[in-house]
Amino acid sequence: MTQASGQSHLFAQVLDRVQAACRTLSDQGTIPAGLDLSRIVVEPPRDAAHGDMATNAAMVLAKDAKAKPRDLAEKIAELLRADPLVETVEIAGPGFINLRLKASVWPEVLRTVLSEGAAYGRSRIGRGEAINVEYVSANPTGPMHVGHCRGAVFGDALASLLDFAGFKVTREYYVNDAGAQVDVLARSAFMRYREALGEVIGAIPEGLYPGDYLKPVGAALAAEYGDRLKAMAEAEWLPIVRAKAIAMMMAEIEKDLQALNVRHDVFFSERSLQGANGGEVAAVIDGLRKRGLVYEGRLPRPKGGPDEDWEDREQTLFRATAFGDDVDRPLLKSDGSYTYFASDIAYHKNKFDRGFANMVDVWGADHGGYIKRVQAAIRAVSEGKGTLDVKIVQLVKLLRAGEPVKMSKRSGDFVTLREVVDEVGADAVRFMMLFRKNDAVLDFDLAKVIEQSRDNAVFYVQYGHARGYSIFRNAREAIADLPEQAEARAPYLLAKADLSRLADTAELGLLRRLALFPRLVEGAAEAHEPHRIAFYLYDLASEFHALWTRGRDLPHLRFIIQNDAEITLARLALVQGVVSVLAAGLAILGVQAPDEMR
Repeated sequence: MTQASGQSHLFAQVLDRVQAACRTLSDQGTIPAGLDLSRIVVEPPRDAAHGDMATNAAMVLAKDAKAKPRDLAEKIAELLRADPLVETVEIAGPGFINLRLKASVWPEVLRTVLSEGAAYGRSRIGRGEAINVEYVSANPTGPMHVGHCRGAVFGDALASLLDFAGFKVTREYYVNDAGAQVDVLARSAFMRYREALGEVIGAIPEGLYPGDYLKPVGAALAAEYGDRLKAMAEAEWLPIVRAKAIAMMMAEIEKDLQALNVRHDVFFSERSLQGANGGEVAAVIDGLRKRGLVYEGRLPRPKGGPDEDWEDREQTLFRATAFGDDVDRPLLKSDGSYTYFASDIAYHKNKFDRGFANMVDVWGADHGGYIKRVQAAIRAVSEGKGTLDVKIVQLVKLLRAGEPVKMSKRSGDFVTLREVVDEVGADAVRFMMLFRKNDAVLDFDLAKVIEQSRDNAVFYVQYGHARGYSIFRNAREAIADLPEQAEARAPYLLAKADLSRLADTAELGLLRRLALFPRLVEGAAEAHEPHRIAFYLYDLASEFHALWTRGRDLPHLRFIIQNDAEITLARLALVQGVVSVLAAGLAILGVQAPDEMR
C-alpha cells in the first residue's frame, strides 16, 4: 500500500522521513542501494501507549538488506531520533519502530485542517486514473427493496471516497433489460393491462410478479393502446409491453435512488450488447475463440454438489481455468441463446474498451460464487491489463424494535427501499448501511436509527457537528467579532488563536484523531472500504462529545472561558477543525452535516 499523498499531511511527512533515513543508510553503505521502499508504511500503533506512530521499515527491508530486523531497526531509529518532529523512538517486538512526536507537532495539524478546510484529507493517490464503479444494477422488474438499498449506498459512498482520493470515477448501473426475467415482467404487466381495461383477472398466476406496482404500467398501456394489444399475438405485444414496463420500472428505480441521494453517470443497457447476429456478445466470443480460449467440450460433474450452470452435454466453453477460475464456463445454453456469463464477458470488455482498466462491481450476497469467472474473463479480454474488484454486500435484516418487519403490500413479497427512506430518512439509511463492513450481515432497526442517543451512530455523529455550531453561537457573546460563516471563521482563528494553549490530554487526543483523517481516507480508498470513514467519524464525534462533557464537570476545560479570550480562541479553533472534518467525512458518505438538531 502506498501512502504518497498530494498534500503534505502528518503521516505522509513522517513516512517521507522514514524513507529518507533508509536512503541515508543506503548512501552510507550500511544497507544495499535500490531497496524497494514502497512497502514501508507508517500507521498508528495498535496500543496508543506505544506512541503516536509506528513503522514496519526494518521488518520489510531486513531480508533484502541481509540484516536482522532489530539491528536494522536500531540503525533507522538512530537517524530518526535526530529528526525535529520526533520526541522519542523505541524498538518493539521483532523490529517495529514506535515514534512519539513532539508536542509542537499537533497544533500544526490543526493549522493544516483550518487552512485547507473542506479539502483537508483529499489525496492524489488516484492520480486521475479512470475507475468504473458499478452498483445497484437491480433487475428492472419492480421497486427496489431494502437489500438493494445497501448495495446502492455502499457503491455511491465508495465512488465518492475514490473521487476524494483523486480517482476519476464513473458511476454505472447495468440495466438487465434482456433475458427471461423481463419477459416475465412483460407478461405480468399485460395482466395489469387487461385489468385496466375492466377485465376481472383474478389471482396473479404462479411465476408472474404479483405486486400492485405494475398497475400503473397496465393503466399506461391501456391509455396508449386501448384494447388493440389484446388482439395481437404474444410475439407482437410482448416487445411493446416489455419496453413500456422496463421504461416505467427504471423511472421508478431512479426516483427511489434519488430519494436515497444515490446517483449514476451511466445507465448501460444489457440489450444494447445483443444486436444483429448476436451483436457485441457474439463479436467478443468470436475474438476469444480465435485466440483459442473458446472450445467445444463436456464439463465434468461438479464435485461439491449441484451447479445450475452444469449440463451433461457437449457445449461451447470459455477456458476460464487458464485465467484462475476453478472450471471452464458455458457460453451457450441448450436452446442456443447466450448465457448470462457470455453477456457479462461482453459487458466488461465494453468497460475496458471505454478506458476502464480499473473496475469495481458491487454485488449481492447470492453472487459470491460468480466472482472468479468474471475476473478470469476480464483478464482474458483485456490481456491481463484490466482488474476487477468485486465487493459483496451481505443481507439486511429489517427490524422494528427488535422484531422482523412484515412484507410490503405494494411489492407483494418484500419491503421497498422507498418505504424505509420515507420512514427514517435518507441520512439514517445511508449512515447505518455503512456502519458495518459490507460483507457482514446487517441488522437495520427502524426504531433504533431514529433514537437520539449514543447508541444511534448517525445521530451521534450529526449531533457532534451541530454541537460545534452551537458552541460558536454561544461564543459570540464572549468574542464579539467572531465570524458567523464557517468559511470565514478558519482564517480568523488562524490569525488570532494561540494553538499552543491546547495542552489538555483530551485536546491533544482530538488533534491526533484529526491528523489520522488523511491517511484513513487513503487506506479506505485503496481497500475499497467506505465503512472505515463511518467508523472514524463515530470515534471523532465520541471524543468531541467526551471533551464537552469534561468541560461541564471541570469548568477550566470548557470551550468558552469568559475571562480568557486566548484559550477560548484556541479551543474554538479546535472545534472548527472537528466540525470541518465531520462535514468532510459525512459528505463522502452522502450524509448531511446539520448546523442544529431539534
